[in-house]
Amino acid sequence: MAGRGKHTPIFDRDGTDEGGDEVLTVPNAFTFARLLCIPIFVWLIFGPERRFAAAVMLAVLGATDWVDGYLARLLDQRSKFGRVFDPTVDRLLFLVALVAMVIIDAAPAWFLLAVFAREALVSVAALWLGSQGVRTVHVSWWGKAATFGLLFALPLFLAASADPPGESIYRTLAWLVGVPSLVLSWSSAAGYVPLLKR
Repeated sequence: MAGRGKHTPIFDRDGTDEGGDEVLTVPNAFTFARLLCIPIFVWLIFGPERRFAAAVMLAVLGATDWVDGYLARLLDQRSKFGRVFDPTVDRLLFLVALVAMVIIDAAPAWFLLAVFAREALVSVAALWLGSQGVRTVHVSWWGKAATFGLLFALPLFLAASADPPGESIYRTLAWLVGVPSLVLSWSSAAGYVPLLKR
């Protein structure tokens, strides 16, 4: 295994901790349920009168991001399929939310594009590492914290765009959570550079 700094992901090449070949497991069913929520989210976000509901759904989906992995460990149902399916659904939800929010102008374009660019670069890096035989990439705690923060900042921006009572509070909280999380996300993404070099 590679050494791990404060922001550096670690990886292995033999895939010994990837789990079994099962597909029909409780954590995978939970991930599938989250996948089914994506079209509902899209329907909500493009209805101006439903935008606040879309923000609530995005916040709930972000808050439950950890549940699939917890269930896999709790029930001892780790699987190779789940290791790919879970992060794929998480990233798909993230990207769909970003694109939809750009379209409806729910947050500053520079902020959304900075988040999108980071996600795109990390995705490309992960694909390249996979092509080099890396079977598992363990994201650093800081990377997880940054993603968690962004998954709350985005719903806050979205809620503010719905113009509810207290709109300024939602927007202020979005900035307070979003900017540090964005900086931290780019800092943690830099941890992939040593892996790419090696």
